[in-house]
Amino acid sequence: MASVDAWAAKQADVPGRSEAIRRLVELGLTVRTKRKQAAAKRADRAKELAAKAIDSLTVEAPDDEKANRKRRLLKGLRNSGMCA
Repeated sequence: MASVDAWAAKQADVPGRSEAIRRLVELGLTVRTKRKQAAAKRADRAKELAAKAIDSLTVEAPDDEKANRKRRLLKGLRNSGMCA
């Protein structure tokens, strides 16, 4: 509890212990770790590569139809758990 009290004392509004704990928990839940950031980068890269592959495989069709097909395929990847 001493470290929570020390953290609270350093804050501009000096919150009470319960408020300090609430804020620290909220901070802990919103911080993105390096591992999560790396996973997000890999997922973005996978989506990018999938989009390029889809573009190279599409047959002659109007641009809006190609975009619709591509969107459905990429959405399927997200739903399958292959991309974050």
